Amino acid sequence: MSIPQILEVVIGLIFIYYILGSVVSLITQWINEGLETRGKALERYLIKIVGDKKVGDLVSLPQLQSLRPIRYKNFMSVFTSATEPKKIEKVPVATLVDAYFDLAGFTANTQVNAEQLTALINNLPDSDGKQAFVQWVNQGVTNLEDLRKRTTAYFSGLMEQASATFRSNARSFVITLSIIITLLLGADSIQLVRTLWVNAELRTLAAAKAEMVVQQEGLDATVTDLLQELSDLTLNFGWWRTELPEAGTSAMGWVYFVILKLLGLGLTAAAISQGSSFWYDLLKKISSPTSSSSSSTSSRGGSSSSSSSASG
Repeated sequence: MSIPQILEVVIGLIFIYYILGSVVSLITQWINEGLETRGKALERYLIKIVGDKKVGDLVSLPQLQSLRPIRYKNFMSVFTSATEPKKIEKVPVATLVDAYFDLAGFTANTQVNAEQLTALINNLPDSDGKQAFVQWVNQGVTNLEDLRKRTTAYFSGLMEQASATFRSNARSFVITLSIIITLLLGADSIQLVRTLWVNAELRTLAAAKAEMVVQQEGLDATVTDLLQELSDLTLNFGWWRTELPEAGTSAMGWVYFVILKLLGLGLTAAAISQGSSFWYDLLKKISSPTSSSSSSTSSRGGSSSSSSSASG
């Protein structure tokens, strides 16, 4: 059993996972941008802060309006260059605190006593943010600077939760898309390993493409380009290319075939759901020792030649 052969198979398989992961990442990005999932996740937590009725007033403040990302209106806008501001996706905590203090009237009343502060808080609509302020005031916190510090810590936690919510939603898209693409392509990891193992030319091509990706620090391409990369490898993708058991195979043979096929598909879906960055980092780590070894060998060879010349 050849170690370089095993290494080439591993590199080829990782390269395939990297391309499929890149396709999933691109489609997930389109979905997130089209559905504004990050903005909607953030809005849920802004509603917790100021309530459903006041969230519009909060996001309409100039310091938050300037944070709205500009993107295409819809899919067809790619051809017309029509853009529009979308939902706010990220808000620095300090900016959010300033905006909340503006909305609550704290900014305009820098010198307030406990009674005035309570009156300002009571004017706020019912929300988790209001309840937090009521609790702090009841605990004796009436200095605006102290309230600002507590608000900063409170909003920091909420923004972390908003980010975690978005990541969970995005992760669901990635897993679902990974399963769909795996099933559409019939990408069976076990069959891919077999194909790479018996086809030396394919292994060499896959390893060369993988090295190119590492040198270029990743592929910056469209989904069409990425699928073309797979097509260039002439892999047996597609259900119509599935190697079925021979005629006359026993029932147990078919059961074994189905189990292996499901296992292979499951491995592919689980692998590409890890994301393209995971496989790129792994590809870089595996390829680097090979490159380093080649460089060291060349360096040693050059040193030996120099020594021989000096001796002569």
